[in-house]
Amino acid sequence: MKHYKGYLVDLDGTMYKGNQVIEGAAEFIQSLNKNDIPYLFLTNNSSKTQVDVATHLNSMGIETTPDRVFTTSMAAAKYVKSKKADARCYVIGEDGLIDAIEKENMTITDQNCDFVVFGIDRNITYEKYAKACLAIRDGATFISTNSDIAIPTERGLLPGNGALTSVITTSTNQEPIFIGKPESIIMNEAMTVLGTRAQDTIMVGDNYQTDIQAGIRAGIDTLMVFTGVTPFDAYPSLSIKPTQYVHNLKEWIPFIK
Repeated sequence: MKHYKGYLVDLDGTMYKGNQVIEGAAEFIQSLNKNDIPYLFLTNNSSKTQVDVATHLNSMGIETTPDRVFTTSMAAAKYVKSKKADARCYVIGEDGLIDAIEKENMTITDQNCDFVVFGIDRNITYEKYAKACLAIRDGATFISTNSDIAIPTERGLLPGNGALTSVITTSTNQEPIFIGKPESIIMNEAMTVLGTRAQDTIMVGDNYQTDIQAGIRAGIDTLMVFTGVTPFDAYPSLSIKPTQYVHNLKEWIPFIK
């Protein structure tokens, strides 16, 4: 079995479901910690900061630190900065996205914007949409943290960031540059932070359409676990199979060394 020097690990459906830890998840991370193998939790959730995510994981017995978390907001901020270090950004989003943009020392403004950076905003207003559309029509580059059209909650499936983003696309006829899974942008930015090469890195996740497709598009190996979105009975029909699969992450622990 191939030895991997770095792991990118999905959260919802791989580590937990809501506030319920998935069996084997804590032991899997404990094994990575014990063997000093670099890893990052990779999430399309743009609303949370690194501290928020790490605190939630630790509260469930999954021992980790904020620097082990890489969000789509962080990837978006790093991507924008790579295009223009002193970028002026009109930002629609919650704490996680604002925090990420500020940490990259870029200016958040609604005047003379270079970029419109859009993340989920559960307090979205018509005026926010109006400012974003005007900035894009005036030449600002349109960035969206992820294309998820729905997000699972205790209430059921609610509108996701992709659905909210589509309002601007419909109005301006401008498609955004999506950052999060299944796009390769978040994967490449994460590997830069992780410090590993593509051939030495593996993506671990439960959702074939996001986690596994992200790994495939980025040219890295994938480990699929059937504890979340994609059921095992869907495996035979997958057009491109994951590199490896397990029913539970406990099965993979012997290969971590």
